[in-house]
Amino acid sequence: PSVGRGRGLSVLKLLQEKSDSEAKSEECGSTTTLAAGDNTGVDSAVSKKTLTTQPQSIAQPSITSQDITKVDEVVKYHGQSGRRNDIRVNCVRVKCINLAVYQYHVSFEPVVDSRNMRFMLLNQHREVIGNTKAFDGTILYLPMKLELNELRLKSKRVTDEADIVVLIRFTKAIDPASSQLIPFYNTVLKRCMRLLDMCPVGRNYYDPTSPKTIEKLQLILWPGYVTAIKKFEDGLMLNIDVSHKVLRQDTAKHVMVEAYKRSPNQYRDACVKELVGAIVLTRYNNKNYRVDDIAWDMTPSSSFTNSKGDKLTFVEYYKVQYKIEITDLKQPMLVHRPKKQTQRDFKRNEGEDYCICLVPELCYLTGLSDKLRSDFRAMREIRDNTSFDPTRRNACLEEFLKRVNMNTNAKNELLRWGLELDMKTCSTFSRSLPSEKIMVGRNQVFSCGPDADFGREVTRSPVITPIPINNWLLVFVKRDSNKAENFFQKMMECTRKLGIDLSKPRFLQLNDDRTTSYKDAISQSLNPSTQLVVCIFPTSRDDRYNAIKKLCCVDMPVPSQVIISRTLPDDAKMGKFRSVTMKIALQINCKLGGELWTVDIPLKGLMVCGIDVYHDPLKRGKSVAAFIASSNRLMSTWFSKAIIQQPHQELIDSLKQCFVNALKNYYELNHALPERIVIFRDGVGDGQLNIVAEHEVVQLQSCFEMFSKVKGDKYNPMLTVVVVSKRINTKYFSLDSKGLSNPCPGSVLDHTVTRPNWPDYFLVSQHVRQGTVSPTHYIVVSGHEHLKPDHMQRLSYKLTHMYYNWPGTVRVPAPCQYAHKLAYLVGQSLGQHPAPQLCNKLFYL
Repeated sequence: PSVGRGRGLSVLKLLQEKSDSEAKSEECGSTTTLAAGDNTGVDSAVSKKTLTTQPQSIAQPSITSQDITKVDEVVKYHGQSGRRNDIRVNCVRVKCINLAVYQYHVSFEPVVDSRNMRFMLLNQHREVIGNTKAFDGTILYLPMKLELNELRLKSKRVTDEADIVVLIRFTKAIDPASSQLIPFYNTVLKRCMRLLDMCPVGRNYYDPTSPKTIEKLQLILWPGYVTAIKKFEDGLMLNIDVSHKVLRQDTAKHVMVEAYKRSPNQYRDACVKELVGAIVLTRYNNKNYRVDDIAWDMTPSSSFTNSKGDKLTFVEYYKVQYKIEITDLKQPMLVHRPKKQTQRDFKRNEGEDYCICLVPELCYLTGLSDKLRSDFRAMREIRDNTSFDPTRRNACLEEFLKRVNMNTNAKNELLRWGLELDMKTCSTFSRSLPSEKIMVGRNQVFSCGPDADFGREVTRSPVITPIPINNWLLVFVKRDSNKAENFFQKMMECTRKLGIDLSKPRFLQLNDDRTTSYKDAISQSLNPSTQLVVCIFPTSRDDRYNAIKKLCCVDMPVPSQVIISRTLPDDAKMGKFRSVTMKIALQINCKLGGELWTVDIPLKGLMVCGIDVYHDPLKRGKSVAAFIASSNRLMSTWFSKAIIQQPHQELIDSLKQCFVNALKNYYELNHALPERIVIFRDGVGDGQLNIVAEHEVVQLQSCFEMFSKVKGDKYNPMLTVVVVSKRINTKYFSLDSKGLSNPCPGSVLDHTVTRPNWPDYFLVSQHVRQGTVSPTHYIVVSGHEHLKPDHMQRLSYKLTHMYYNWPGTVRVPAPCQYAHKLAYLVGQSLGQHPAPQLCNKLFYL
């Protein structure tokens, strides 16, 4: 529905547009837009009606393999070291039966501007071009070659009966495995999902006919799949994974009612806090929407003008369109503002913005509430229903493949483009890197074992560099006085084992837990010799945490540690009390500039960096870039810098500044510049790889010129830049005589399902006890020639052991994880640049 409201809420069009476009497509032939940004249509004679016959084969003119545009040469980046293991990957080979896909250029005489009209004119000649095609208004793709290279066809424009000449000219034959064809292969796949009665929610497809209900949590789980046909090193494959959509049984209206019951005076503020930014599902069309605003001056009784120019209320619209009776006529409307790209699809007058109005009682909340997330038992129940082990996950994937091949409609939809799916997931092999040796204080060395867990050894051994704690503050409220005393006693016990000298703190007992009380006590007690501030908070409160962190990281720089009272057991004799205190003791030593452990990294003159970017979802445009760089040979001390990005400011400007500061810091501490630099870059999407490789790397290399005078000759270290990606759907499972299981930490996959045009690899660095482990994807966008694949993979794995907040491996190299923590602290809590006095300490852990 569309409604004029001014200032962002002018013409709200959605549901009527959808029904109108569906009706129009039935009149002019089924043409579906491929994907956002592709502007390509796929037309097929298949509908959701039962299809019982195979697609007809059309005689094709002879064409040789020499006439076909070949695919690009594959980039291989294969290592050799490690033990070989058989694995299965959640990818399925896609067979291309056809010799080629044929591209034609289509023009119209006289010129036709309307894209929809072009579709209608071309669709009048299905007996010539066939029922299966992809057309974007100019370029036409066909699975068969037409008899003539150039055709002039006459069409009749339905609006004015004018004769239009359609000129179709052959341009080239394309290899069916070419990346150029991937977008509409995926659109064909989406058609198949719909033919399997699955519905799209966001980017994935779910099966609403097989819901799983968790009654005690009032949740519904829709099973579904993440699917994408991609070009891999070993050819065309379908990457597929299991997904679940979590639906709550309460609606947005229910949230509003509960908010009113709790506090009628602050009802609107509470609704905005809980609903704005939330994702809701409208079950009448199974679509997801992000709530961007609440229109308090609109109700279901408000009127809007539809695409035909008729004025009607939302109540009338839903009754006619969906046969839904809206019960509450006074509820305010939710507002969704489509992205600009989506808005371009609407016909609108200049200066108008399109928004979507939603009725709260028809909007079901998705995802998990904060209350559920903090409930351990609830999260375990959800995990038990959504977290599949490798055997169960692989069985679900192969069941899907069987379902596609058994469904005549879906199978024939693929065959129209000459595509066939294998019945099993892909089999190949990985390599297991050897376990790392961990070095701690007093030259002690131990192996971290097959699970890559060395927590027990680290907590029983001295640290490499202990920092004596002689002057520190312990701040707490009166009711936590016993816990504060017990904490100090346990700290004495733990630091003794770690080889750290600990003096008694200055106890600051507060009469209340107001934020100002904590700030005043700390400000009045700090002096230049104070090393550390430890605060015990009675409850978790963001405003109080942010205020203390801002005081200690910006205004009066000193390392700080915040402890929530409930994490410390009441009984000091409990083992948990010692366990929690030991972790805090290790953390504090890092924040003071100490070193805990290291691994052997034989590369000389190496500096390793990590980059991550934090984007605030509420402050659009602003972001925080964090840059971390090693400052010693052991990779155990780090230089940290964060820069707040202004809107429209280029990220590389901030990164160059950080990079120069890191090189200066390295030189000051080592009296030499690094000979080799490896940068691990997190927070980069697929579409930004070329920007990093062609723009950011060049800008970073330009920083070396200013150091040439220091070195005495041209400074040109070996620079390697690696993009680290965690948000991937690729998973692989170890295969042995016992069946499928999670691969062990250090498992590397650098072939078969890697990128064809980048040197890349997958690495599993963690051990998980439940569900399926997720690998991390490493893409070497620049400087892969400086390190052999084996050395690059070993370095990546070694650095996953070096995150000091966890005595084991993490999913990404330590500098990336440090960068993530720093960017998050600055973006979420500080809102300002940290004081430079803290740059050589891990104050943000």
